[in-house]
Amino acid sequence: MKKTVSVIITTYNSEKTLQRILDSVFNQTGIGKDFEIEVILVDDCSIDSTTEIAKNYNLILLSTNKNSGGPNKGRNIGLLKATGDYICITDHDDEWKANKILAQIPYLEKVPIVTSGYTIIEEEIKEKFDKKNLSESGFLYYDTNKTFIDKLTKKLDSQNTYLGSILYKKELKHILFEENFGMVDFDWILRLFHKNDSIEVCASLYFRHVKPNNLSLNENYRTKDFYFSLMSIEQYIALYPKEVKISYKKIHGTRARYYYHTNNMKLARFNFLKARFTLINLAYYITSFWGSKYVIRNKNYFANFK
Repeated sequence: MKKTVSVIITTYNSEKTLQRILDSVFNQTGIGKDFEIEVILVDDCSIDSTTEIAKNYNLILLSTNKNSGGPNKGRNIGLLKATGDYICITDHDDEWKANKILAQIPYLEKVPIVTSGYTIIEEEIKEKFDKKNLSESGFLYYDTNKTFIDKLTKKLDSQNTYLGSILYKKELKHILFEENFGMVDFDWILRLFHKNDSIEVCASLYFRHVKPNNLSLNENYRTKDFYFSLMSIEQYIALYPKEVKISYKKIHGTRARYYYHTNNMKLARFNFLKARFTLINLAYYITSFWGSKYVIRNKNYFANFK
């Protein structure tokens, strides 16, 4: 019997991007032959033509009934509704390559979670670049808890776990997203990968279209992500005290660089003093007094610092 993949899409005023993601999902190679697909779209009370566009497709259309201010409530509604053997959650402004599911699904016979690389398209400056790990075999295996520890400690050289890349077994669909802030997924990633092994397909299987108003670049989101991340790591102190200490410092380092690049040098310096001591953080700290404008204009200026 063919397996079914449940695809959960959350939307809010998504009329400009919705057709692109829906077409890319419904045009996946292998639908009906290698697997079946169940698309669940949960709308957060859009006031544009989002739901009218959605009605043109063979999908399950649900609503949060009241605007929640973020995608997590819709994601949870979708998870509770999903009946598929495998689950994938995608944002309304992503775009899948035609072989995304077909490239990932075979590995779910070996592990409960499979991710992939992706291509970032910066639409404002018309540039794109791949974010993927490399392997001669075409995939990388991550032993039990390896990715959890890497994500807890904010390790940069680790498995790609951006939400749209993750395809996982239904046995993990009970892991829900926080609805306090309604838009943070760091804690969800930790809970999903905790005590699990996984595989990354070493190929770009979808596009992330990035604009200045993307949620990940939103100041309100970054603030909520900072505070909820600190709250999330506390539950792991007893089991992973060393890793939590590293995470605390790295979270502050990320916060410091955010303030630096938004030209709030007072708060940048405050957070750098709570971050790890590295050459790059020291360089940021020093230039926060003089030279920051040049560094901000040249985003990769400190790329060779460690």
